[in-house]
Amino acid sequence: MATQFRSSKHDSNSQTVPKVRLYVERPEAEESWFVNVGHVTDRGRWKTDVHSHPDYGQVIFVRSGSGAVNLEGRAVPFQGPCVLLLPTETVHGMRYDMDVDRWVVTIDVTYLKQVNTRLPEFSRLWAAPLTIPLADESETAQQMFTIITQLGSEIANKPSGHVVGTEALLTLLLLMLVRRSHLNQVIPEDGPSPKESRLVERFRELIEQHYRQHLQLQNYASMLAVSLVQLRTACAAVAAQSPTKMIHARLITEAKRHLIFGEMSMEQIAFGLGFSDAAYFTRFFRKEVGQSPSQFRITARHQPHAASA
Repeated sequence: MATQFRSSKHDSNSQTVPKVRLYVERPEAEESWFVNVGHVTDRGRWKTDVHSHPDYGQVIFVRSGSGAVNLEGRAVPFQGPCVLLLPTETVHGMRYDMDVDRWVVTIDVTYLKQVNTRLPEFSRLWAAPLTIPLADESETAQQMFTIITQLGSEIANKPSGHVVGTEALLTLLLLMLVRRSHLNQVIPEDGPSPKESRLVERFRELIEQHYRQHLQLQNYASMLAVSLVQLRTACAAVAAQSPTKMIHARLITEAKRHLIFGEMSMEQIAFGLGFSDAAYFTRFFRKEVGQSPSQFRITARHQPHAASA
């Protein structure tokens, strides 16, 4: 299965960070892909500039080798064996050092949303980028390698029942990641229901569409056809956050991307994010982050490899 990366058709010159889509070449008669496994071994250093993927999430299993991943402007070193988990839209860049052996599991965002409703922990797993070291977990690393290679074989060879087999292996892989990252320990025994998980997923989609408009929380509840109490309860159960905090977090994430990777002024960033003036944006940012936007920009850009890990 051949793959290639190129800019999304939704890209525009005004974007701070390029959005990249993965194209999987298949004969037209075949079914649409929802999971892809790629194996890459480089005899030398290798690097990608910062970008994001609007259409899928990725699990990168580094079997051996080292490097650094730029996660939203912060350089995070890694040493194999380890796992790098990149949710949809995460701004990242990669720098691999010598002789890195890595496997990349790419999951279509539509299918990923379906998977996340099966277990509350899955939704939390993809809430933010993760690096999961496995240096002291050789048995876990070997099990993960086995699952990923089996997943790749299932996709490539298409034996009888390969769709069911692919779903089973992918679910097992995600379950291993949940257990290894101990996310199951922070969810109460009477955790969120599937209905609450679906509600929060829909709420996240609406936030993505409207966060620049600064809508009232009641507007979101009305679009979701639920009460404010139902929305707050679901967000607390699934995301351990209030709905207002989730909206603010999305605004802050976008503001940080502009401050780290872009060259716009504070006024331009403020207006682009829907704030009435730069002073209001500065007060909001300081309250959420603990420092002014200008201070954050200076600090972030002075980190080693902050813009090109």
